[in-house]
Amino acid sequence: MDLRLLRYFVATADAGSATRAAEVLHVTQPVLSRQLRQLETNLGVPLFAREGRRLRLTRTAEDLLPRARDLLAHADDLERAVEVLASGRLDELHLAVPSTTLTDVLAPFLATLGPDDPVAMVRELDPRGAAAAVRAGADLAIVTRPPARSLASRALAVLPVWAYVRPDDPWAGRGSVDVRDLVARPLVLLTEDLRPRPLLDAAVEDAAVGYGDVLEVSNAQVAQALAASGRGIAVVSDDPRFDLVPLHIEAPAGRVRIRLYAAWDPQHHAAETLAALAERLSAFC
Repeated sequence: MDLRLLRYFVATADAGSATRAAEVLHVTQPVLSRQLRQLETNLGVPLFAREGRRLRLTRTAEDLLPRARDLLAHADDLERAVEVLASGRLDELHLAVPSTTLTDVLAPFLATLGPDDPVAMVRELDPRGAAAAVRAGADLAIVTRPPARSLASRALAVLPVWAYVRPDDPWAGRGSVDVRDLVARPLVLLTEDLRPRPLLDAAVEDAAVGYGDVLEVSNAQVAQALAASGRGIAVVSDDPRFDLVPLHIEAPAGRVRIRLYAAWDPQHHAAETLAALAERLSAFC
């Protein structure tokens, strides 16, 4: 199917005459007429009935016209997509991010993007990690574990895992707490699939101690809300809420911290753009 001939057909149908269509298309009227006859020959059906100086669409042409418009629109979309791919730029940036990172890190960063930056489309990170997120269509995945070596990556930040206490707690003025003392208090902990929990578990194991009274939840904001209501000390990595006071957690290997990485496909058509965005996000963190 010659798309150029289809464009002549649609333009002539819109103009109502070959003369006006030729002016719009910047071709001579005889050239346009030959092209329309060629299209009719290729399709094997008549498209126009001549009525004086005007052209009337045949019933067949009326049925074909919306399909021709749709085909040309898809062709135009394809041309634009190829142009974007060839240029190495992104119109849309598909991000896969852990929920806590989205709230406390990524959303504030997105607020700094300008009109020349791609439009961010954000979804929650695939729990299987960066490689799964990239395979599922993410341009950039933000993860809390070192990405697979098959991916390009950039270290973004090292952030504290906090123990949150109420302002009236005896520890509120301490600034930090040893993990050995922490486990002696009632705790509100995240589930094991959320990164702060295995980091704390490792610190507890290194200190050769065990947990006492533990309430387990799957959302960091809920954990802080429960801590604010007096149910225990919340151990999470997100920013403080409900007037809670953050304490660093000291462990045998040092303070308990969470690391963030950006990961992307090194064969991505916009790999350089993604690397530059990861660099900007690192600086922002």
